[in-house]
Amino acid sequence: MLVPRIIPCLDVKDGRVVKGVQFQGLRDAGDPVACARRYAEQGADELVLLDVSATREGRGHALQTVRAVRRILSIPLTVGGGVRSVQDAEQLLAAGADKVATNSAAVQRPELLTELRDQFGSQCTVLAVDAARIQGVGQARWQVVTNAGTEATGVDVLDWVERAVQLGAGELLLTSWDRDGTRSGYDVALLRQVAAAVPVPVIASGGAAHVDHLLEALAAGASAVLVASMLHDGDTTVLDIKQELRTKNCEVRL
Repeated sequence: MLVPRIIPCLDVKDGRVVKGVQFQGLRDAGDPVACARRYAEQGADELVLLDVSATREGRGHALQTVRAVRRILSIPLTVGGGVRSVQDAEQLLAAGADKVATNSAAVQRPELLTELRDQFGSQCTVLAVDAARIQGVGQARWQVVTNAGTEATGVDVLDWVERAVQLGAGELLLTSWDRDGTRSGYDVALLRQVAAAVPVPVIASGGAAHVDHLLEALAAGASAVLVASMLHDGDTTVLDIKQELRTKNCEVRL
């Protein structure tokens, strides 16, 4: 059985790491190369690098940032933002990405996932899903939102992830739009339902503030947990997180 992974996330805009709440009100959180080096030295298992403005600006990922981060990084790197085609993915992989994540473009053209799988393999094809709770319904339901959370698609999250895996996605990066940046904990109900619906690893994202939140996500079925604010704000380090997880009988790599 694979041990849980602790994955820092760098949301990047205009060459700087940024962080907001529900993808809005972005504030500066540092230099991506410096952040990547720090988190890798602290023991991060992987790193996720997302260009948060690429899709809205209708462009590809800022490749120079990927290259700069790759030069100082020895752990796996997943890169997303503006991936609309096999060619976009090819450029990111050439720049140093190990895996490529797509979100809005896959919703608009689901066959993109199959194209990426056929060209690079499912292990390289990550589907990023931004999920927003649908208010006013009895049983908890979520819809997919795209373009940095600005567009509600009406697409049911569970239906989408099941189809996406059939099309070729080998891993899911699942972000709760409602919890993003709030530090109120991951949406455990969302995680539990998605993890039960698909046979591929699920990375939990959105809302972590302390180690108990990470434990809740892992208990709900997540294979890995994404952390951002709690690291960017200097509340803790990756090493401290891992050591605390071990004291709570959660095996992680030190």
